[in-house]
Amino acid sequence: MLRRLGWLIGLNNRSVQAKKLPDAKPHPAEVQPVVMLDSVQEIAIYIHRFHNLDLFQQGWYQLKLTVRWDNDEYAPVGTPARVVQYEAPSLVSDEVFGVWRIDDTDNSFATQPFRIKYARQDVYLSIMVAFDLPIPENEGLPSSAVILKFELLYAPVLVNGSDFQASPDYCPAAIHEFRIPPKALLGLHSYCPVYFDAFHAVLVDVSVHTTLLKTVSCKVHTKVPSIAYSTTNDVSGESIDGSTQALDQVASTDLKQVMLVKALLNARDTLLAELQKLSDAINHAVDLTEFTSKMNDMKLFDSFLQEPAAADADDSAQGKPQNGLERVNGRLEFLSDRLLHNLSKDDVLKIFNLSGDQVFYLWNTFLNFHRDSKTRILDFLRDEWAKDRRAEWSIWMVYSKVDMPHRYINGSFDESSHQIVHKRGSSLWKLTDDPAQMAAMRAELHRRSIAQMRMNSRSIQDMQIFGDPSGIPIVIIEHVMNAPQRTSSDNLYMRNLVIRDSITTSTVPSSEAVKKLSSASAAQSGRDLKIVIFVHGFQGHHLDLRLVRNQWLLIDPKIEFLMSEVNEEKTSGDFREMGLRLAHEVISFVKKKMDKASRSGHLRDIKLSFVGHSIGNVIIRTALAESAMEPYLRFLHTFVSLSGPHLGYLYSSNSLFNSGLWLLKKLKGTQCIHQLTFADDPDIRNTFFYKLCEQRSLENFKHIILLSSPQDGYVPYHSARIESCRAASMDNSKKGKAFLEMLNNCLDQIRAPTAENRVFVRCDINFDTSSHGRNLNTLIGRAAHIEFLESDIFARFIMWSFPDLFQ
Repeated sequence: MLRRLGWLIGLNNRSVQAKKLPDAKPHPAEVQPVVMLDSVQEIAIYIHRFHNLDLFQQGWYQLKLTVRWDNDEYAPVGTPARVVQYEAPSLVSDEVFGVWRIDDTDNSFATQPFRIKYARQDVYLSIMVAFDLPIPENEGLPSSAVILKFELLYAPVLVNGSDFQASPDYCPAAIHEFRIPPKALLGLHSYCPVYFDAFHAVLVDVSVHTTLLKTVSCKVHTKVPSIAYSTTNDVSGESIDGSTQALDQVASTDLKQVMLVKALLNARDTLLAELQKLSDAINHAVDLTEFTSKMNDMKLFDSFLQEPAAADADDSAQGKPQNGLERVNGRLEFLSDRLLHNLSKDDVLKIFNLSGDQVFYLWNTFLNFHRDSKTRILDFLRDEWAKDRRAEWSIWMVYSKVDMPHRYINGSFDESSHQIVHKRGSSLWKLTDDPAQMAAMRAELHRRSIAQMRMNSRSIQDMQIFGDPSGIPIVIIEHVMNAPQRTSSDNLYMRNLVIRDSITTSTVPSSEAVKKLSSASAAQSGRDLKIVIFVHGFQGHHLDLRLVRNQWLLIDPKIEFLMSEVNEEKTSGDFREMGLRLAHEVISFVKKKMDKASRSGHLRDIKLSFVGHSIGNVIIRTALAESAMEPYLRFLHTFVSLSGPHLGYLYSSNSLFNSGLWLLKKLKGTQCIHQLTFADDPDIRNTFFYKLCEQRSLENFKHIILLSSPQDGYVPYHSARIESCRAASMDNSKKGKAFLEMLNNCLDQIRAPTAENRVFVRCDINFDTSSHGRNLNTLIGRAAHIEFLESDIFARFIMWSFPDLFQ
């Protein structure tokens, strides 16, 4: 504390010296005392847990924190003022080395190094560090944002762990920055998840707390040139100008001081309100009765805030106080333009000290309260953060609702989902026959509006998103309504879940096992087993969907997941063979997890979800059509399709990509390509895709989410969305009729009353591909197709906006 006060006093002295004019000519002057009030911005950061989701390298890791003002490289940076280790890290001796440290060269704070050995490993750090950030002299009040920088440091594992700090191989691995807007600096308590990047997928549970604190106040005697003497030298004009400049400087200083006092009072009220809110939320009372009883503003300031001699009669008649303050809801509201005329500098100093002491008391009360209830406070702030994400991220999301279409017939086309504004769909068809282009136009208009938007939020802003708002994907959510719900008689289908007390690996769940377990005991002691299967696409890798998996894990850390590997390097064959391999892999995995869960207690429910990319969605549907999967269909929960060709490539409009498919068929004889293009049988009604659409592979899912992109040239837009296209509706040939039959069969499965409150959503993802440049990947549409695997922001938007679909 002495170091902190001494440094701040030194800053005050330097600021006073900077105001001197060494070249000024001596003039007769009046010596006027000017009260100098100083404050400091305090940013307290609590680091709770380091959770390794998907770090690719084992080794020693460390978190480094810095705090600075935004948009001013010469502004002072934050200095670590206090560090409180709540409890010792829950690590064994060979997984942690050293202690936290402060680097005076860059005023940074670094946690103790910890060793990461495996995925989904937790390291509880439980440490609070408070940064003091001096407010620049020319501001008076904080008008700039504050940047929090989290840096992930890495060093390889050495024979002697104590060599970590001296190791030349220790280096920065990833950075994640956040911006605290000026509105939040007077009082903020917020959860702040640190998620670095795709190659360093970790979650650091952090909460951020801000306030404004007073530091010191003093009287500085400033020489102000005499007005009377200056007027005698009007010929030169120098003295008059110098006098006016000095008086303006004093007036500006007074205004800044009054605004600072007002900010302290606002910080006090915010701290008090938030402290009461937190205590109520976690049911841990904080006794502030004595404090609030002494905090009445009128009683506090009556001793020195008196009515001015020359009161305004009109104001008096209206019953308003004449001391520059106005009562609002039992509090005093400063009127800064009148306060300068009604309060002396000594009064301002008294209010500054009183309000500053109150803020300091409340701040220390909060810090003690936080230390006693850190986990419950963090859980509450995390829940509040999750609730606020949909509102904040709605900047990049467009919501709409459409009715479930009736059965398609030849010559009809449902244009409702492609209208941009005011039912202009029919006129737009005159401009283009491609719904993908219309969707891209709609997204581009929204992107341009974002570029002109001024972000005015009080929440902490994630710079991975807010750093370049116009480069973030636009997500158009289309909620398809009127998907029929099941009837009461259908409830028995899902009610009689087949869950066993003891499970053998050689049998599927049996109905006899259900009779042994009453529903009452299951509800009391049972738990849900949630399993998600991720299936890659053509020539893909089993880790292709790891970014979507990581976002799902952040939503629900209790899921069990399988990154399917059985078809890796085998995606050129027959879809039937790929589906059969996946079915056996899924059954084996589900049995193993059920067996493990049953040993620790009864199972109340099983939720089996699937996520597929590209032809991985076709493999999923083929696997679900296998007879071996029939006992497990009742467990199906959520199906997420990322650009899946559910209707094949019958009406693909991408000539470049079609040429590539033709070469694959001719040169390599790829069987799945023949099936995708309906070339596997002369009769289209005998083809694989036509038969697949007749299978009931979708009707058991409770939630169906189809993700498409109008920029994706690898998968036809209508095929990814399971909807008609104009070419098919105008085709009266056998091919057109067969296509509409396939489409109707798929939609009939979604309409089928086999899942309660089914949610059917189409999501258009419009990526910013400007950074890719104009190359072959963008021309043929591959860039957007791969962007589903290399970007996770769209998944973050959808999953956090609709968490019930993923839990």
